[in-house]
Amino acid sequence: MPMVNIKITPDGATPAKKAALIKGVTDLLADLLGKNPQTTVVIIEEVPTDNWGIGGETVTERRRQASQ
Repeated sequence: MPMVNIKITPDGATPAKKAALIKGVTDLLADLLGKNPQTTVVIIEEVPTDNWGIGGETVTERRRQASQ
């Protein structure tokens, strides 16, 4: 039983896009590795940008600096 855990920031992650992501990952595992889609688990965790850091800065801060 494959399990895939995807962590994303919530921006733009609509319910329809998340459903498409779950289906796409499931289909990819079936196509490439022959995994059974009925036993494939996909978990999407939405992490606020204040709780996600890169290079010692939050994503919120990095995006703020990039938009200046």
